[in-house]
Amino acid sequence: MKFTLQHKDKASVARTGIISTAHGDIKTPIFMPVGTQGTVKGVHQHELSESVQAQIILGNTYHLYLRPGTEILQKAGGLHRFIHWGKPILTDSGGYQVYSLKGMRKITEEGVRFQSHIDGSKHFFSPESVMDIQRIIGADIVMAFDECTPYPCEYKYARNSMHMTHRWLKRCIGRMNATDPVYGYEQTFSPIVQGSTYPDLRKESAEFIAAQDQDMNAIGGLSVGEPHEDMYAMTELVCGILPADKPRYLMGVGLPENILESIALGIDMFDCVLPSRNARHGLLYTKNGLINIKNAKWQDDFTPIDEGSPAPTSRHHTKAYLRHLFKVEELLAGQIATLHNLSFFLWLVSESRRKIEEGTFYNWKTEMVKSVSQRL
Repeated sequence: MKFTLQHKDKASVARTGIISTAHGDIKTPIFMPVGTQGTVKGVHQHELSESVQAQIILGNTYHLYLRPGTEILQKAGGLHRFIHWGKPILTDSGGYQVYSLKGMRKITEEGVRFQSHIDGSKHFFSPESVMDIQRIIGADIVMAFDECTPYPCEYKYARNSMHMTHRWLKRCIGRMNATDPVYGYEQTFSPIVQGSTYPDLRKESAEFIAAQDQDMNAIGGLSVGEPHEDMYAMTELVCGILPADKPRYLMGVGLPENILESIALGIDMFDCVLPSRNARHGLLYTKNGLINIKNAKWQDDFTPIDEGSPAPTSRHHTKAYLRHLFKVEELLAGQIATLHNLSFFLWLVSESRRKIEEGTFYNWKTEMVKSVSQRL
C-alpha cells in the first residue's frame, strides 16, 4: 500500500490523499459502507460502485468466519471473488463484536473464547488465528485484533485492556510477518489505538502504535456512547501523535457532523452502519438535516428526496412516494433509502475533498455541521 498526501487545509489539519492498493486507489477522506456479512444490506454491488460511488467497503472477520466460513471463502478465491467486488476491502478483526458479546465471551491473555450468537457453538479467537482468517478472507486492509472497551470504563480496566491490546498487537505483527498472502496480492496491516477517554492512556497508546511503523493506523474504542466532545478531544490528541504521512482511520464513526469535525482533526477514513441501518427505519440524511420519512408531513410532498443529490434514486423519487413504500412495507423502500443515505455520505466526503483542495473547507464545514445536525 502507498499513501500519497495531496492537499492540506489552511485553517485546520484536514488533508486529502490517495491510498493505492492492489484493488485500486482510494481518494481520502473516504467513508466505507459496511458490508458485514459480504453484503451492504439491500444494495447490489454494481449500485455500490456506480450509484453510491463507493471506493472501498468493509467486511467483518467475526461474521464471515461464522458464515460462510473460511473453507468456503478460500474455495471461492477470497471475499472479492465470492461477492464479485473488484475494489478494495477492509476487514474489521472482530474486536468490536467480541466487545458486544458480553455474557457470551471470556477474554484472557491468550485470546477470546466466545459463543456464536447464531447457534451458541463455542469458538476461540487469538491474535494469530484472526490474522490467519483475514489472510483467507483476502482483504486489502487487515485490522489488528484488539479489545474495544465500553463507555464508561474504569481507568484501571482501560489501562490493563490497552496494555493487553498492545501485547496482542505484537503477536498480530509477528503472525503477519511469518505468513504470506493467500491470493498473491499485498495485504496492509493496521494497528488500533485504544485507551478509552483517558488522555494519558490515549497518548501512551498512540505513541506505542506509531512506534510499530505500520503502513496505516486506526483509532478504536470511540463512538461507543461517550459525549461527542470527548470523541473529538481524543481524536485530536491521537492525530497529533500518529505519523502524518500515513492514513488515519477512525473506526465506527459515525454521524455526518462527526465525520466533518473529524476530517478537520486529521482523519482520513471512516465507517459506520448508521446510514444503512437507519435507512431501513426510514431515517434519511440530507444536506439540510435528518428526515423521518414515515412522518405524516411528507405524505403529499412531491419534491425529490434530496434535490441535487448524486444518486438518481434521490433525484427521481419523491418524499411522498418513499413514505408510501415504507407505509405499505415494500422492500423497495429500504433499498431506495439505503442508496440515498450511502450516496449522501460519499458525497459528504467527496465534497470535503473538493473544499480542502479549494482552501475553503473549514468555513464550509462549520456551516455544514449546523445544517446536517438539524431534524426536519
